[in-house]
Amino acid sequence: METLGDDVGAAELARRVAENLRHKRKHRGMSLDDLAKASGVSRAALSQVETCKTNPTVGLLWKIAVGLGVPFADLLGQPKTGISVLRRGDAQVLRSLDGKLESRPLAPAGASPLVEIYELRLSARASHASEPHAPGTHEFLIVLSGSLRLHVDGDQIELMAGDSVSFPADRAHSYENPGSSEARYHNVILYER
Repeated sequence: METLGDDVGAAELARRVAENLRHKRKHRGMSLDDLAKASGVSRAALSQVETCKTNPTVGLLWKIAVGLGVPFADLLGQPKTGISVLRRGDAQVLRSLDGKLESRPLAPAGASPLVEIYELRLSARASHASEPHAPGTHEFLIVLSGSLRLHVDGDQIELMAGDSVSFPADRAHSYENPGSSEARYHNVILYER
């Protein structure tokens, strides 16, 4: 049953992403070719996302969000007004292509156009490279368990449980778990507007 729920959740997420991508691209007057150039994602891949023919990865969604110049969460859900609640069981967990990074939103999609909050889980001895985000974007990471070796533009920062770091996320950066067990982090992303 759990697999069926995951499949249904993935299908719903793909549908929302497709609608949001199409709406935001057209609202900006961009063709698929324009967005392909701006995001570095092929026209064919963008078309597959827009027509729900694929379940996009975290990395692909980040590239599309940067190409559109929108917060990542804007692709995942409709902006809401007033009070919005995200139940733990309703949060759509996103996985990297290799399955070693999981990202679970901790705030309702669209709750704020300026801030996103995630719980990240990184497998033992794994790393995940992130594309630079939109200009002016910053990240705060808090290590909940395990350790983190953060790479930002050639700098390397070692963090343990309870440590935190702030860095400009509009630069190439990667997360590395040098430990022998899964590590958990809270990730806060701040967008400049």
